[in-house]
Amino acid sequence: MRVLALLFAAVAALAARARGDDPERGDVPGWVMITVMTAALVLAILIPFREAIVAAVQNALASVTGAG
Repeated sequence: MRVLALLFAAVAALAARARGDDPERGDVPGWVMITVMTAALVLAILIPFREAIVAAVQNALASVTGAG
């Protein structure tokens, strides 16, 4: 009888999870969306302007260190 009760509880838990009654499920947290969007923006800027960004950083570092 005890095995039957455990089996019934397991089936009920699976049915509740399939219905979406789990309070842990839902929207993506805001910090995850911000992180993903920031990474996408960095890549969108870096890919087409990589050479220009590298040249600008090297020029800035050379002017600060006095090598230029």
